[in-house]
Amino acid sequence: MKSYLCKYIPPRADFLATMSADDAGWMQQHGAFLDELLAQGKIVAHGPVMDPAGGYGVSLYQIEDDENIEDLTSQDPIIRHGAGHYEHHPMLHLKFRG
Repeated sequence: MKSYLCKYIPPRADFLATMSADDAGWMQQHGAFLDELLAQGKIVAHGPVMDPAGGYGVSLYQIEDDENIEDLTSQDPIIRHGAGHYEHHPMLHLKFRG
């Protein structure tokens, strides 16, 4: 198993406050996409970070050795619509409750 901290970087610092109707719809699809990966056991946790310098999203992935993290995150609806990008940070290990 491989573990990653993935950081969703929106297209601008005030994105959450200034989203268009289209952006809001893609963000809703983004949340559903991450919830599905959570249900599949590929994501351990995810959620928004309300940083005063600009919000962003964090997700903790634990995936099979033959899976590619860039392939997974490229399927995110918000990414497919060109609204931001992901940073992928490998972790040595991931411990969690449960």
